[in-house]
Amino acid sequence: MKSINIVAKHAEFSKEWHPHQIAVVDNMQVLLAKLKDAFVWHAHENEDELFQIIKGTLYMQFRDRTEVVKEGEIIVVPKGVEHNPMTKNGEVVHVLLFEKLSTAHTGKVQHEKTQTKYPKI
Repeated sequence: MKSINIVAKHAEFSKEWHPHQIAVVDNMQVLLAKLKDAFVWHAHENEDELFQIIKGTLYMQFRDRTEVVKEGEIIVVPKGVEHNPMTKNGEVVHVLLFEKLSTAHTGKVQHEKTQTKYPKI
């Protein structure tokens, strides 16, 4: 049991859209990621997904609207809801994700950005 410095952990990697695992809580994982530009439309059929914005502004696109999530805020995407996270103007946004270990990165969608393994840092 040691504290984890989220800012320092974000400094350990540079690859965008590639989550890194920093902790496991029961059957949930805590991930850090850097996001830039648009991701891919997808949904998670059986898992909710929490995004906490550590640095920058995230634009969470839903089919009927876009939610603006600012630094220090969170958004929970309920299971089954199609979404596409994105940033604007080339900004790299630092996020903390909290989700079940079973959550597939892009749900059933296979894309060049899809990751199947998250490095532990």
